[in-house]
Amino acid sequence: MQIIKNFCALLLVLFASTHQFTFAQTIEGEPDSVVKTLNNFSGDKQLVIGGINISGNKKTKPYIILREATFKVGDTLSLQSLTEKIQRSKEYIYNTTLFVDDSVYVSSVRHDSVFINIVVKERWYFFPLPYLRPVDRNINQWLSQGAGLDRVNYGIKLTHNNFSGQNDKLNIWFITGYNQQVSLRYNLPFIDKALTKGIDVGFTLSRQHEINYATSLNNQQLFLKLTDQFARHLTRFDATYSYRPDQRQRHYFRISYTNDKIADTVFQTNPNYYPDGRKEINYIDFLYAYRYINTNYLYYPTKGLLLEGSVYKRGLNKTTDLWQLSIHGLYAKTISPKTYAIIESAASVRFANTNNFYSQSLFGYGNYQMRGLEYYVADGTAGAITRFTIGHELFKYIFHTPIIKTKTHDKIPFRFFLTAYTDVGYSYNPYVNNNLLNNKFLYTYGIGLDIVSIYDFVLRLNFSFNQMGENGLYLHARNDF
Repeated sequence: MQIIKNFCALLLVLFASTHQFTFAQTIEGEPDSVVKTLNNFSGDKQLVIGGINISGNKKTKPYIILREATFKVGDTLSLQSLTEKIQRSKEYIYNTTLFVDDSVYVSSVRHDSVFINIVVKERWYFFPLPYLRPVDRNINQWLSQGAGLDRVNYGIKLTHNNFSGQNDKLNIWFITGYNQQVSLRYNLPFIDKALTKGIDVGFTLSRQHEINYATSLNNQQLFLKLTDQFARHLTRFDATYSYRPDQRQRHYFRISYTNDKIADTVFQTNPNYYPDGRKEINYIDFLYAYRYINTNYLYYPTKGLLLEGSVYKRGLNKTTDLWQLSIHGLYAKTISPKTYAIIESAASVRFANTNNFYSQSLFGYGNYQMRGLEYYVADGTAGAITRFTIGHELFKYIFHTPIIKTKTHDKIPFRFFLTAYTDVGYSYNPYVNNNLLNNKFLYTYGIGLDIVSIYDFVLRLNFSFNQMGENGLYLHARNDF
């Protein structure tokens, strides 16, 4: 037990240095008398919701919480339907990422009317945090590059995740080190009385001394570092309009403007970095994306369905013209109270007028990560990946922290899952035919340990094997530290 305690303390230090910090808190539930009363009702008994009481929300507006509930005052529901809607509402409220915990339960019964309590424990929302993060795609890639501080970004993030109590987010970043970046972003999920429409606007200005200018024939990233000048400059503005008709569905319409340019040395090293052999490109792009979210926990689902699809259009002329169609889906099923299975798939296809490095990043980025191929990338114009995972919860552990002595901020839960997995994929590249991974069936497999805690903290320790006979221990964390 002492070993577990010490390990959790170590995780806590890691977690505190990389995430906005908060603690688990105890939440009340249904009174025993109410449980007994409800148990006396038949399954087809019709109940009317007589009232909803919300507590614990010091910052969050009540209507933001009610927006996630699947019931309202005056609804007439069967006991079974009421039970299902209460559980769904608890999951939706938690997935707002506004709370460290929440509880939704029947507080009292009067004749045919039920009264519901929604109790939440809010996260800490404002953080002027120091920023320290490797620039590589994952931790292992950073280690393979020497784990030097010269490949780390550092600075300060001014983040407010509930700026006006409407689940609106304000981010101001001042980053230097490997890259230099200033960015400003504001997201307001609801701008109308119906709570269905929202906006997101952002600006980024960045420059960097080192650039990934090409991919080698053995599917390794190739870098060029300039000490006396910046290798790349990027300026970007974007605005997104969102539409959310219900708790599960989201539509996004984004328009953005980008100015991107490379140094002469980069161009001489790879004249085919940008389309048509250019050193600088300017373009407007458009994106429509759809998301369907119906999982018990967004960042570590063990039950439910998630679907995503998008259509992307870049550029208004032949030089920068590109279309991309993408889909992504995840289905998680609970096999037993502590065991789950997940199948996750993604596919993408691009249509461009010219062959250039700027338009071909695919495997090794975003949803196209194969466990066991962390050191490799596979550029392409089309690709697909499927990941199979079976997980079993080994145990839970509550760490009693001595850091803060309060009744509501003194416990941090950790959940430990043993996993087994296999990934398969294919990256199609019509321009490259003599490397390790492109235009070939890819597969990996392995076992892992997942550690889940508050603030959506997920640490994955995977021991993986790939088709080339390689194996190793790989680390992943949400936000990659």
